Amino acid sequence: MSDLQLIAGPGALRHLRAHGLRADDVSWLAGASGGPKWFVLYGMDRYLAGEFFVGKQQPLRMIGSSAGAWRLACYAHADPVSALQRLAYRYAGQIYSDAPDKHEISREARAMLDHMLGDAGARDIASNTHRRLYVIADRARSLVRSDSHVPLNAGLLLAAMANTVSRKLLRQFFERHIFHNTLDQPPADWLTDMPTSWLPLQEDNVREVLMATGSIPQIMESVRGVAGSEDVVYRDGGITDYHLDLPFHTRPGLVLYPHFYAGIVPGWFDKFAAWRHAHPHYFDNVVLLSPSRAFVNSLPFSKIPDRNDFRRMTQSRRVDYWKQVLTDSERLAVALRELVVNGKGIDKIMPFTTRRGGHI
Repeated sequence: MSDLQLIAGPGALRHLRAHGLRADDVSWLAGASGGPKWFVLYGMDRYLAGEFFVGKQQPLRMIGSSAGAWRLACYAHADPVSALQRLAYRYAGQIYSDAPDKHEISREARAMLDHMLGDAGARDIASNTHRRLYVIADRARSLVRSDSHVPLNAGLLLAAMANTVSRKLLRQFFERHIFHNTLDQPPADWLTDMPTSWLPLQEDNVREVLMATGSIPQIMESVRGVAGSEDVVYRDGGITDYHLDLPFHTRPGLVLYPHFYAGIVPGWFDKFAAWRHAHPHYFDNVVLLSPSRAFVNSLPFSKIPDRNDFRRMTQSRRVDYWKQVLTDSERLAVALRELVVNGKGIDKIMPFTTRRGGHI
């Protein structure tokens, strides 16, 4: 059984059967939130950034939130494979005190980000003409602007309750901000499901924008003072756009989506709203690359990494486990390379459905 599960929308499926998977046919790359779940994608990221997309003729747009945005930022680095390696192994090797607070966790996140970026990474990412990064961060409103425990928790509870009624009610608490490569004019009419602002991604704000998109409420400090939006309080972009249920079908070309699950949960609060599903027509031109159930079962503990590993495991066991998953993820890169080179697996592509997660 294959390690890699391919899932495609109807238009993408027709294209793959006719032409295979070619870099010049891919216009967008998507990256979901999910913390250390992305470790299973590490091998594919290295292959895509360091081989598949090298020499692509037209610009590649890349959109992500939280950990997905950090991954995609590596693609836009001058040395993307080295940036991915620095990020992955620093991330996997995190060590904290016995009871870390949000200040300690935020300090470690900044150190991790600086380690990935290096001296020139912010400039590389902001000025990259071929790999153009779009980062989703959420502007906090009302009570969720506060870093104080009581108002923040009350605001998050109210936001969760509002979200159970309608995702549109999240606008009372969060507003989607997208920082984009300045070589592109923002597609202002693309996202209309909630208030969305488009802001320039520049050398002087890359670090803070990447911190903003990953600032998990309650776990990390909010981010303030981002150049270009100094008065805004930012929190994790995955709150509104957890797995990127975006109208990709309105974008030309294919959208390639390496994802740690075989399904989509629209927003973070939708994890608790089992009836909420992705819009299937949004994914007409999407090719989703996911680890198969057989691959996941072969991993230590028969699961992909997640943030609960911090409390379930000793630090040494967690670090060993996470680094082993990084090593094992190379098998997915091998399967993807075989798909690209000789079409292996195209006959086994599954159609996109509104499943919410898990593995097949």
